[in-house]
Amino acid sequence: MLEIYAGKTALKTIKEQGFKQELFTSFLGASGGPKWFVLYCLDRYLFGEFFKDRTQTLNLIGSSAGSFRSSCFAQNDPLAAIERLATSYSETTYSANADAAEITGKARELLNGVFGSTGGQEIIDNPVFKAHFIVAKSKGLTASENKIIQGAGLLSSYLLNRIDRRLLKSQYERFIYQPANSSLNINDSYGFKTTKIAFTPENIKDALLASGSIPMVMEGIRNIQNSPKGMYRDGGIIDYHFDFNVKNEGLILYPHFSSNPKAGWFDKNLTRKVSPENYDKIVMICPSQEFVNSLPYNKIPDRTDFTKMDSDTRIHYWKSVLADTEKLADVFSSFVDNQAVNDIKRF
Repeated sequence: MLEIYAGKTALKTIKEQGFKQELFTSFLGASGGPKWFVLYCLDRYLFGEFFKDRTQTLNLIGSSAGSFRSSCFAQNDPLAAIERLATSYSETTYSANADAAEITGKARELLNGVFGSTGGQEIIDNPVFKAHFIVAKSKGLTASENKIIQGAGLLSSYLLNRIDRRLLKSQYERFIYQPANSSLNINDSYGFKTTKIAFTPENIKDALLASGSIPMVMEGIRNIQNSPKGMYRDGGIIDYHFDFNVKNEGLILYPHFSSNPKAGWFDKNLTRKVSPENYDKIVMICPSQEFVNSLPYNKIPDRTDFTKMDSDTRIHYWKSVLADTEKLADVFSSFVDNQAVNDIKRF
């Protein structure tokens, strides 16, 4: 039901030292909307058991849904926070023909519920689990809230990306919102300009909302406090499933819903692969196709469920998936207990 992949260095390290939480210094959380539901109980195991008594820093690096998950893991009670996120997200409903303003408003309500009264400050102050929200600052046509103009900009992005991913630098910049004392460094061979902004109580919610602000679906977030003026949108535009090198001493744990990661949002339907060098220290945990086939409708939840299903059907389906993921947590727990490192596949 579960597949585990590792890059060359990661696999060598694990075979020499065993599979233990101390090996990991970073954690990745990808974009993908409700696809993350398939990782729900695995997340609960990782931050309720595997990393429970951790004392060394773990950098939580996320874009879009991955940022929302990271915001839960960095709160004082990560299990309660991730449960609030799963419950609120799965039970969200919209009016017929909901516009960007309504969808954005519902997302802000969800965020407020996940944070509660103290969550933002807990994330800022957490000495061990350090959340990092990736956001894409949009330039030119893609910064417009006019659907026609924004659509033209996105079409241009699609065409530029087909030619060379590096050409997207003319339209987007990467911003990473993080704790003021974060030491995270990344190396991006594609050369996207990367700016780091420290969390404050005034910008942390807008930064997180921006990280999940899907173009053409939600409103962008304009002029985030303590940041350069401009329009900020979904971090998955640049970093959908990640294709950069995290510069640190340890390994990187990456629970993901697919064993075929794509660098950016515009790569989703391309055959372009991520760089193997950037996955050298990564351990990726994925549900197997067998597990996916066992789910209702034989698939992982996705955003199209909002339009293809009525609310009651969708909510029942999504909650069934959330419950079924307990099987993945059990399998991974057994893998860790038995140190079945020979089951790991080379990425």
